[in-house]
Amino acid sequence: MGLYLTPIEVVEDISKEDFRQKYLLPRKPVILRNMAKKWPAYEKWTMDYMKEVVGDVEVPLYDSSKADPSAPINSSAAKMKFTDYIDLIKNTPTDLRIFLFDPIKSAPKLLEDYISPKELMGGFLDKYPAMFFGGKGSETFLHFDIDMPHIFHTHFNGRKHVLLFDYKWKERLYKIPFATYALEDYDISNPDFEKFPALDGIEGIECILEHGDTLFMPTGWWHYMRYLDGSFSISQRAWDKSWAVKAHSLWNLLAQRNFDNFMKGKFKKKYMDWKEKKAIEHANYAFKKGLPK
Repeated sequence: MGLYLTPIEVVEDISKEDFRQKYLLPRKPVILRNMAKKWPAYEKWTMDYMKEVVGDVEVPLYDSSKADPSAPINSSAAKMKFTDYIDLIKNTPTDLRIFLFDPIKSAPKLLEDYISPKELMGGFLDKYPAMFFGGKGSETFLHFDIDMPHIFHTHFNGRKHVLLFDYKWKERLYKIPFATYALEDYDISNPDFEKFPALDGIEGIECILEHGDTLFMPTGWWHYMRYLDGSFSISQRAWDKSWAVKAHSLWNLLAQRNFDNFMKGKFKKKYMDWKEKKAIEHANYAFKKGLPK
């Protein structure tokens, strides 16, 4: 019993055509090892530098506890000054993470320190790319991004363990209906196959990101991340050219999310219990049928 995890492919440098043919069109993850070495951020982005440029802005922090259906959407577990949080993750294991605060908006000079990989593809979306911070041992639960972008995820100041799964495995991963995340009752890095049998035999990709590594995650790929050291990352997102993917993104953002928020607000735990029950039913059915083919 087990997951079938293969090591990710790693390239030092790559041409636009090779990237397009080998990774973009087949939607296959890859680590680009030298891309960020060309950025000022490769040398500049230390913990102390982040403290200096962002300062004492209060930030919301999130932990590894299961979502509370009675709480407002994206309720934080704590708040802290950014400088104090950086000191915390430099020295102490903690499950507290930053993912809904954008340091670049507080410190626009950070925009000068990285370069969008437009030599590889177009369609980049964000004026202010998202940044993510975590303490040693903190986790980002298994999910895919709601707007279905391609993601270039570059890591700094430590290591991060990443597991990736193609979108086609969504039912077997116990996808929660009307959501973009999996059932939170199992640990994908150490699954209990007796309790969650549909996970047995799933194929995925595994990697360890180190300082300066850029992970290309194609549209729809599920990802789980665990910080092996207090560290941080920046994600640059780009549209897929497929109109079907764009339509899926708009459905997720405009229809599915609003419906889900309404149902959670109205029915709370009863609705969440129903969704978890359905996730298990769908996973067991897909497993029994040997899906995906």
